[in-house]
Amino acid sequence: GRRRLDGRRRRLDEVEAALALGATPRRAVADIARTAASEALLPALDQTRTVGLVTLPGAFVGALLGGASPADAARFQLVVLVALLTAETYAAAILVWLLGAPRTLPYPEPDRER
Repeated sequence: GRRRLDGRRRRLDEVEAALALGATPRRAVADIARTAASEALLPALDQTRTVGLVTLPGAFVGALLGGASPADAARFQLVVLVALLTAETYAAAILVWLLGAPRTLPYPEPDRER
């Protein structure tokens, strides 16, 4: 949500131009929301990509200590990782939808003199 709001502030000219050309508010900020959601998912994707290379995941080790075979433990860990990534993706999509159509445009922050 913070990345989307920041993107709207940085790309205010694009949003205003799209609105001036007749786009709906949701369509005017769609590209910004898509970019913000993809940036928000990067840490989860990086974590999923490096599982097993840097650390041994807890579900895998727990299954092994519980007596499961390594293949079953790996399958179990894969299910856990896919479920986490799916939940994070759904959360990002729902947040983008809920914040989708702004009622007002944010004012650009004035340049502060130091």
